[in-house]
Amino acid sequence: MRLVTIISLLILSIGSAKQTNKLNGTWVPVKETMGKMTLPPASFGTQKLVIADSTYTFTAESVDKGVCRYTEGSNKMDIYGKEGVNTGKHFTAIYKYENEQLTICYNLKGDSYPEAFDTSGNPALFMSVFKKM
Repeated sequence: MRLVTIISLLILSIGSAKQTNKLNGTWVPVKETMGKMTLPPASFGTQKLVIADSTYTFTAESVDKGVCRYTEGSNKMDIYGKEGVNTGKHFTAIYKYENEQLTICYNLKGDSYPEAFDTSGNPALFMSVFKKM
């Protein structure tokens, strides 16, 4: 029984690594929206997101670091701030990787996952579309 459990955990971790490895790298935003508003490129022109397996570093006006956890078999992400302005915060998000772009829709309240990649009508939702550097 113990061997079955260990093999199952190994398979799950390999599947998770395959899913998230494509997200590893340095990403820059090409579009950001919050609520009904599309933000101007000047507001995010110096931002950068670095994902390395289960850790992230986000650079904007300051540096924020933490942990990302991916729900196996879904497009859900849990983000835990460990250093910077989001220390101690938990954000829920959904993500997709299509056409060489990574789209992340965050619920800044962290109380539920966004249902779609659409922020209109909900000021707690924030969405970024990234391209890899």
